[in-house]
Amino acid sequence: MNQFGKDKDDNIVTLQEVLENNERSIEDEIDLKMKFKKLYEKMNTVLTDREKSILEMRFGLNGTKPKTQNEIAEIFGISRSYVSRIETKAISKLSKEFKEEGLI
Repeated sequence: MNQFGKDKDDNIVTLQEVLENNERSIEDEIDLKMKFKKLYEKMNTVLTDREKSILEMRFGLNGTKPKTQNEIAEIFGISRSYVSRIETKAISKLSKEFKEEGLI
């Protein structure tokens, strides 16, 4: 029994219990975290600051609730259609990078 820690009631929790209670397998969790890491790396190197900010707000990548294109347009003081064009261009740039690396 590999002791992992204790719960809030001071009961011993094993690593196996933690893994069994997780809906996703540990491999899926690791894969997802690696993909997010790669996504952020690409966002930081491929996108402009504005493109990155728009994608973060639009999809809630910064830990907040996703915003609509209209909400983002108000924040930036631009039209909703311009937000849409920036979003599309940024996604296209990321997609191209991931395809070139064989990640999608």
